[in-house]
Amino acid sequence: MLELKSKIEELKERFEGIRKVLDIDRLKEELRKMDETMSAQGFWDDQEKAKKVIQKRKWLEETVNSIETLEKSLRDVEELSQTTPEEDTDTWAILEEEMESLEDKLKELELKTYLSGEMDSKNAYLTIQAGAGGTEACDWADMLYRMYRRWAERKGYDVEVVDITPDDVAGIKSVTLLVKGPYAYGYLRGEQGVHRLVRISPFDSNARRHTSFAAVSVMPQIDEDINIEVRDEDLKIETFRASGAGGQYVNKTDTAVRLTHIPTGIVVSCQQERSQFQNRRKALELLKAKLYQLEQQKLMEKRKQYEGEKTDIGWGHQIRSYVFHPYRLVKDLRTGYETGNVDAVMDGDIDQFIEGFLKWQAEKKND
Repeated sequence: MLELKSKIEELKERFEGIRKVLDIDRLKEELRKMDETMSAQGFWDDQEKAKKVIQKRKWLEETVNSIETLEKSLRDVEELSQTTPEEDTDTWAILEEEMESLEDKLKELELKTYLSGEMDSKNAYLTIQAGAGGTEACDWADMLYRMYRRWAERKGYDVEVVDITPDDVAGIKSVTLLVKGPYAYGYLRGEQGVHRLVRISPFDSNARRHTSFAAVSVMPQIDEDINIEVRDEDLKIETFRASGAGGQYVNKTDTAVRLTHIPTGIVVSCQQERSQFQNRRKALELLKAKLYQLEQQKLMEKRKQYEGEKTDIGWGHQIRSYVFHPYRLVKDLRTGYETGNVDAVMDGDIDQFIEGFLKWQAEKKND
């Protein structure tokens, strides 16, 4: 009983810290302003912008409701613990179950306090690039592509394929996705780096074990209110026919666009939209994200937060290991978190890895 009361006090202290960081009054004010925006004439004229506002409002409302519900539940539990006789074991057992539930909810809320970076609230561009190894590596890149799409579906995020290059035999050489939803970049930024797979290759007739690599790069989508200047004279613009295997991957058109930023040598392309104008707009947006990332590299060289795409796709640079044989294990090499449920991970259940990274990074900052 004394232990349970002590636990209640501990949770109350953690909750107050979280409440202070999230600032519920500020969140309510943001909600009020969003409601004003949504009720204004012409709000629905720009469907894409309206959808972003609605997604952000939903996230804010859920956060406010979570804070208020948790605060009330903690208060009720504390009051009940103070009035329950020691001999009432049934009530104390109920209280203990309720405390376990409240701790889980507190952890969910605590995770949101780690998403305080300048760009964390933005949508995310996620690029997967197959490493050396031919078809085996391309198949691994395709498996990661599926994993992130399934994760996004679980979160209720929209996923748009910006550019994809299928392999001639199986899998993909590279793909760039735009993951759209509140704090998509904040959640995904820890996925940047090299991912290593160890398995018996389905493409090896001798059933030998292979090691494959794929690099994941994550960048925030740059909004119009963030000024990244791209001069027309600095751009080389090429149009080409969309290539690939067709079907689920590519709609063949004559409107694909490739942009080369001459000063930096950065090349981006988009071939998924129906018109050349739309593809050019999407490619320019992706270019701005890469230029923003480049500026962050210059400003924070020592921290290397944005350099995942620049590393070699091979040994010594991996952030996570996926072993299918001779045992089954997925392990994050930064946080140490691991699980033997490989199938669930490949089906998009990666929240524990994401949460582990955000907590690990926050602890490193506080050291």
